[in-house]
Formats: sequence, C-alpha cells, structure tokens
Amino acid sequence: MRDLYGPVLIFFAVAAVFPFATLWVAKLVRPKFTPTPEKVMPYECGITPESDARGRYTVRFYIIAILFVIFDVETIFLEMLVFLGILLVGYVWLWKRGALEWV
Repeated sequence: MRDLYGPVLIFFAVAAVFPFATLWVAKLVRPKFTPTPEKVMPYECGITPESDARGRYTVRFYIIAILFVIFDVETIFLEMLVFLGILLVGYVWLWKRGALEWV
C-alpha cells in the first residue's frame, strides 16, 4: 500500500518545483533590463506627456467597478445554472422513459 504513495509524492514534488524552475530559467535567459527615465515615462504617441498618467479616480468609479464585478460573477453563475438545467431536463426525460431502471 505504501508503495503506491511514491508516484503521487513525485508528482507533487515536480508540480511544486516546476514553476520555480521555469521562472529561474527565464530569469537567466532574458535580456538585462535597466530602467531609464525615458523607458519608464508613459508613452503618448511620440508627444511629450503634459501631466502625470497616474491620476486619481473618484470613488464613483470604484463603485461602478465593484457593481460590474458583482454582475459579471452573477452572469457566470446564471450560465452555469442554464447548463445544469439542460442536464436536469435530460435526466428527467430519461427517467420518465425508463432508461434508468437497470440502476
């Protein structure tokens, strides 16, 4: 019984090490990036920016963003319920026809 845990432990070890190994290899291979003021300055179609691009937003924007996220998640759950409803209709149809009598 304990012999069966070996492959599972190896799988979890590889799954834990693989992301860090790929990030390390990517860090070794990528070109060196040295930020200069020109590179970190916001780009506006070649025109010198007139103001700071990191402006402040009003609280109303955050309320609208939260409402969008709430209704977006609600839409995802409604889509899931439609899918489950179709499966339930098929299950009831099979049950009424007697296709599940062998169970």
